[in-house]
Amino acid sequence: MTSTPARGFSLRSFVPIALATALGAGYAPVAPGTWGSAVGLLLWLVLPASTPVQAFAIVVVVVAGVWSGGVAERHFGRTDPGQVVIDEVAGMLVTLFLNPVGWVGAFAGFLLFRAADIVKPFPARRLERLHGGFGIMADDVMAGIYANLALRLGIWLVGHLVI
Repeated sequence: MTSTPARGFSLRSFVPIALATALGAGYAPVAPGTWGSAVGLLLWLVLPASTPVQAFAIVVVVVAGVWSGGVAERHFGRTDPGQVVIDEVAGMLVTLFLNPVGWVGAFAGFLLFRAADIVKPFPARRLERLHGGFGIMADDVMAGIYANLALRLGIWLVGHLVI
């Protein structure tokens, strides 16, 4: 992991850095990943409960994250900078995708995703090693898949009720 000072502001980097930091959530002084996950939860809340729309949103966020994450690595001068939280946004969308949940279930998904993102069960930690924006995004998408499956199991365990 290389560490050099962040480059100055430029119009060319403004859009990708704004995306990578989830419109600034990544600059939170404490737990920026949690704030990025909260942005993902808020985005999920405003999306229509439509499978195609939510799938499209996931694809758009992942593609934007791969691009902006790569730009952000160059901008901040290090691999997977802490300010980059678009990966947490994507992970939250993946966590809640196709899960019939309300507020309580969405909060449970939030907690499950944060746990999976921190623990990074196999192969999530290995996916971090991918180059550039792919590595930034891949481990959180995998953590989102684990959290999605855990949320499904939780829903099943409470008798297929909407949580």
